[in-house]
Amino acid sequence: MAKYTRIEASQAMEDTGIVPVFYHKDLDVCKKVIKACYDGGARVFEFTNRGDYAHEVFEELNKYVNKDLEGMILGVGSVLDAGTTSLYLQLGANFIVSPIVNPEMAKTCNRRKVAWMPGCGSVTEISYAEELGAEVVKIFPGSEVGGPSFVKAIKGPFPWTSIMPTGGVSPTHENLTEWFEAGVHCVGIGSKIFIKKADGSYDYDQVTKVLNNAIQIVKDLRA
Repeated sequence: MAKYTRIEASQAMEDTGIVPVFYHKDLDVCKKVIKACYDGGARVFEFTNRGDYAHEVFEELNKYVNKDLEGMILGVGSVLDAGTTSLYLQLGANFIVSPIVNPEMAKTCNRRKVAWMPGCGSVTEISYAEELGAEVVKIFPGSEVGGPSFVKAIKGPFPWTSIMPTGGVSPTHENLTEWFEAGVHCVGIGSKIFIKKADGSYDYDQVTKVLNNAIQIVKDLRA
């Protein structure tokens, strides 16, 4: 069962501005990565459903978060159907992110008052997603759909829309400035946060540093 409501999840996304997006089949790696993100100031984390037995990794990761990382809101991304949505809701997902608009997923999440964040690529899809109850809509892949200029164009006729681009977002001052000046609610960032060492292992200290810097950039932009 979700620990946080859809409003709490949406608000935390806006407060920090950055949502780390990550998947790994090794639970220990996932724990170290999410702890590094937590230390860097993240309070929302999207675990992507991209590998065999991903739900088993998520289940244990969520137990760890609930026990040791107070205030971290863990959700799941790359979900495509209502059945998988139900599975993750039973495992305690606090939000569900999808690259598509699936009304059956919306119904499943709405019954539990859990945030559903569908991927949209047009004004029509965004409007339909909001009719279905989406508090935040994802544009994916963000850079390919149209980048910051697309967000800015959407916010004209839809000033109430909360947009989270994922794909093509970098934790740099220049890139974050473009997105946040366009009016995004928050941004999802994947591999560009998760710095690796020469041997291919993750540099957890660097993950913390890069993420903390990105969150501070967002705070400065909003000041």
